Amino acid sequence: MKDIDWDALTFSLTPTDWMYVAEVNAGEAWMPGSLQPYANFSISPAAGVLNYGQGLFEGMKAYRTEADRIVFFRPEENARRMQAGADRLRMPPVPESLFVDAIEQVVHANRDWVPPCGRGALYVRPILFGSGPVLGVAPAPSFTFMIYCTPVGPYFKGGMSAISLVISEDHHRAAPGGSGGVKAIGNYAPGMMPSYAAKAAGFAEVIYLDAETHTCIEEVGAANFFCVKDGVLSTPSLTGTILPGITRASIIELARHRGLEVREERVTAEAAMAADEAFCCGTAAVISPIGSITHGEQVTTYGDGTPGPVTMDLYAHLTGLQAEREEDHFGWLHEVPDLG
Repeated sequence: MKDIDWDALTFSLTPTDWMYVAEVNAGEAWMPGSLQPYANFSISPAAGVLNYGQGLFEGMKAYRTEADRIVFFRPEENARRMQAGADRLRMPPVPESLFVDAIEQVVHANRDWVPPCGRGALYVRPILFGSGPVLGVAPAPSFTFMIYCTPVGPYFKGGMSAISLVISEDHHRAAPGGSGGVKAIGNYAPGMMPSYAAKAAGFAEVIYLDAETHTCIEEVGAANFFCVKDGVLSTPSLTGTILPGITRASIIELARHRGLEVREERVTAEAAMAADEAFCCGTAAVISPIGSITHGEQVTTYGDGTPGPVTMDLYAHLTGLQAEREEDHFGWLHEVPDLG
């Protein structure tokens, strides 16, 4: 293990030793790539990803558990989501077996960068993009699948703390028929300005409403949204404009396993602001409790502004499973094998 002050880690880039690279020409089958020292690389100025945004990415974590195993959390789901995104962006999908083998190689090669249990994780970033040159809006002639990783600290320093959010009146994350349901790189830059404005106004992040009726909550920045009313857990249904989050799907399954009623439905801003508690979720924070939501002149504070009981229960059991403090009833943990 590296001689690092693990407790000083933040959710930011710390370059590690190795990355993985595989390349393919259009119309050909993917073949296994190779590990390379982490470094800059060359790309054509006419690359499809640079000129037309033909690219997507995944975000996932490798954890060191209390049993001192290094595990992924549901990596096959990341592989399948990347395949769906590749189809949408006219790129050759990476086979699930190649994807899983590649992330195992990257994490094993960088295993000394995996923080101790409870003190962070190794964030793994697979990227698929059109690397070949193309002039005119068309798929690139060749593609690159690349993976790098970085140790990151816990999203919450000093425990869970509720965040304040603001509903955007002027901006939308996605529209029906667009690419909002895949993890396309082009989905994220347009959110930087609304997010910056929200943070400048004292909020942690922005909430986006649907682009058709401007009444229903879709996502919180780059995270999925949940709220609780009278013991019922609700989350926006997947309509093609919402990213099918792997943490989102896991929370739904875990909540039902624990006896909660879960509804995937249209969640109006009005209903969300009348809820008993709310949270958002994603790979980075797992679960982030929401203390208040502001919509125009209206402000809703949940309880006393601290995390609610359902939020805390789900967070404790999901992180307990990931750390192997609790039994993995769902088969979600994938051990990184010793590759010698």
